[in-house]
Amino acid sequence: MSAYDLIIRNGTIVDGTGAPRFVGDIAVKDGLIAAVGTVRGDAAEEIDATGRIVAPGWVDVHTHYDGQATWDAEMAPSSWHGVTTVIMGNCGVGFAPAAPDRHDWLIGLMEGVEDIPGTALAEGMKWNWETFPEYLDALEQMPRAVDIGTHVPHGAVRAYVLGEREKPGAIPTADDIRQMAEIVEEGVRAGALGFSTSRTVIHKSVDGEVVPGTTATAEELIEIGRAMGRVGYGVFEMASDMKREWDEFGWMGALSRETGLPVTYAALQSIAKEMPLSEQIDEMRRQNAQGANIVAQIALRGNGVIMAWQGTIHPFRFRPSYVAIADLPWDEQLAHLKDPAFRAKVLAERNAYPESDIIGLFMMIAEGWHNQFIMDEGFDYEPQAEASILARAKAAGVASDAYAYDKLMENDGTGFIYLPILNYADGNLDFLEALQASDDTVNSLSDGGAHCGTICDAASPTFMLQHWVRDRARGGRISLENAVKRQCRDTARLYGLDDRGVIAPGYMADINVIDFENVRLLKPWLAFDLPAGGKRLLQKAEGYDCTIKGGKVTFRQGEWTGATPGNLIRGPQRAELLEAAE
Repeated sequence: MSAYDLIIRNGTIVDGTGAPRFVGDIAVKDGLIAAVGTVRGDAAEEIDATGRIVAPGWVDVHTHYDGQATWDAEMAPSSWHGVTTVIMGNCGVGFAPAAPDRHDWLIGLMEGVEDIPGTALAEGMKWNWETFPEYLDALEQMPRAVDIGTHVPHGAVRAYVLGEREKPGAIPTADDIRQMAEIVEEGVRAGALGFSTSRTVIHKSVDGEVVPGTTATAEELIEIGRAMGRVGYGVFEMASDMKREWDEFGWMGALSRETGLPVTYAALQSIAKEMPLSEQIDEMRRQNAQGANIVAQIALRGNGVIMAWQGTIHPFRFRPSYVAIADLPWDEQLAHLKDPAFRAKVLAERNAYPESDIIGLFMMIAEGWHNQFIMDEGFDYEPQAEASILARAKAAGVASDAYAYDKLMENDGTGFIYLPILNYADGNLDFLEALQASDDTVNSLSDGGAHCGTICDAASPTFMLQHWVRDRARGGRISLENAVKRQCRDTARLYGLDDRGVIAPGYMADINVIDFENVRLLKPWLAFDLPAGGKRLLQKAEGYDCTIKGGKVTFRQGEWTGATPGNLIRGPQRAELLEAAE
């Protein structure tokens, strides 16, 4: 009988602590790392990692697989990018608790906020739960390629307690707030990793209504946070427009100090945020200096949209002639789009915008040629101004909209345009350099599983390796050791998952074997593989020799092996041999 289940030999180990890399072996037994260094003995399987980077599996703390996790074992696309743990239920949206008459409402909320096709959710989910603990039980029944954890989402809690009274501006009674706090406490005791809410006008239901948390008072949010404090653990997660009158950092700091729990928020350059990012960071640090524990979640590239004819949005979405064909089957749309007369008609029209409080966003989509970029092969996600549609069209001697139209028509109407709406105000990513050296920030905001027709940032860990560690030419890079630490140990420990994110004896055997020099993001594509034919943007990568979850090889050369060692995470976790290992 073999001494170990698996041995990875001669790899260059980046252990997740930030310590310098070293060459060594890793032995795995019963899903845990048994030895690191020079390993003697044999194993049922050995992997030669000579010349490869060996790192912990990525821990992604900001995803939206709440529906997909009930039907999909592969958990793509995050699992394609070395992610072995995902945390969902972010931004106040999710599917539990769920009163039987609120299913459609919850689907509409998720569809509007996270651009997940409602038809896919309606067909894919079985709704074999009502309470949050029952939802966890349902999740636990399905094996997966990754581990999953979740928050209790504010939207679902409010809908459950207020019922038909849940409308924009609804003011819950003291009893309503008490019930909400009890539901959150029950959920966290059952295993939720925290609570989430959203307070941004960008987040709206499919009917155009702002999400429930947007108009919640500080008193409501603090009382819910106290519910987690009574349990003794849990992360309070929030997306917010950071209006100064709301004093978000004031109540976040007070809540964190009172409960001793971390509060984390989406820290972005955003047209919707009243506070610039630098002020957000300064206010966070002022509160932390007074004993709070507030952590900023930062994205590693411009958060934007990938625009395509078949995507959720594109620059011609507000031209009347396109609107007239928008609901036709794709083959009929394509026939119109290829017609020179139709093209000329569209290009001659002005945009007809709907009335909206986000009209500025619509104008960026339809007219922001200076900040839109054609996604050629090998696309650089930190593009320069001379690569913009405005500049390229001018060089070609054509109008910007004509240039964009023709590029979208390439490859039979499957061209892509990238529009970084957030995190690209300066036309570069320099502002992120210092934040990636800060202990009060974590790499996050991949939105894996969400924004199916507009975004594919689930590839963020791969982008981190390719761009920030290896290839970035426009500014400073970060070390491989720091990058791995930030995507493994730091994200895991924020949520009390102290059993993973480090390669050391006693830790979970979640491991990536990476051909670092050949890591490369491949071109995204639109797939129609969700339930009911729902669409989603997908993106694969090269360079992952294999991904190992709980000691089982789940992916080899980017292909799923069919192994499903992943489980539901219930509450904080400790490594079995942590004290001895450290």
